[in-house]
Amino acid sequence: MTTIDTVGFIGLGVMGEPMCANLARKGGRPVHATDLRAEPLSRLAGDGVQSCASLAAVAAAADLVFLSLPSGKEVAQVVDAILGTAGRRVRTLVDCSTAPVALTRTLAERAAASGVAYADAPVARTREAARQGTLSIMVGADLSVFERIQPFLATMGSEITHCGPVGCGQVVKILNNMMLFEIGSALSEVLAIGRRAGVAEGLLLETLAKGSSDSFALRNHGMKAMLPRRFPDDAFGVDYALKDLSYGLDLARDAGVEAEGAKVAGRRLAAARARGFGRNYWPVILRVVDPDEQ
Repeated sequence: MTTIDTVGFIGLGVMGEPMCANLARKGGRPVHATDLRAEPLSRLAGDGVQSCASLAAVAAAADLVFLSLPSGKEVAQVVDAILGTAGRRVRTLVDCSTAPVALTRTLAERAAASGVAYADAPVARTREAARQGTLSIMVGADLSVFERIQPFLATMGSEITHCGPVGCGQVVKILNNMMLFEIGSALSEVLAIGRRAGVAEGLLLETLAKGSSDSFALRNHGMKAMLPRRFPDDAFGVDYALKDLSYGLDLARDAGVEAEGAKVAGRRLAAARARGFGRNYWPVILRVVDPDEQ
């Protein structure tokens, strides 16, 4: 089994920064990190994270490297850069981004040809869960790789699930998000209909939460975002939601399934982006479904 003495982290965005912080606080290993922005590196210095000026510097310093990047495009670019680094130390790559399944499996093959193990470990739950270290992490990897990385993932998440070989973590995460967007689409309809029919929105959601329609999405995306009309531009935005949903629709197409509910959610997300809400928290689709109530 490969010894892991140092750890790297690439991508310190909304989720990546708190994940890296927890890894540094609880992982028991030196952490080397890099990002396009200096601000998160400055903040993480207080947790003992060592700032690196480049991807190559992380690859040369760490045995195990985590990625948390915006999309499959960036993941492919970073993986290729790491694999092409002369004198790299890294022997295991773990992608915590959400990326296409086919691309994930292709990258794993490229990594294996270079003597590097690869795992996909996308994360679910909220930014606050990332801060608290209570993410749900879905892992696609060989069992031996999973067992090697699991203690480090446990610093960032409270639910670590081995979903199968490489790519299976992405399948589960993509379907998780697809279902979430569909529920959010339904919530926006319910709020619009209830409001226009004379029922107070707060009472409506609180009452639904006591019945069979209760859900994580209702309590978080419905009550905490849609109800107060809180759609910040520093959370998981419409543009990212559309990206993730496109991966889900690709999976549906390949499986021969007409994912009509996902397509409806996609049309609403696209309409939100067309109205200038691309960077806003994705439950802003309520503005599309109920444009009369702004």
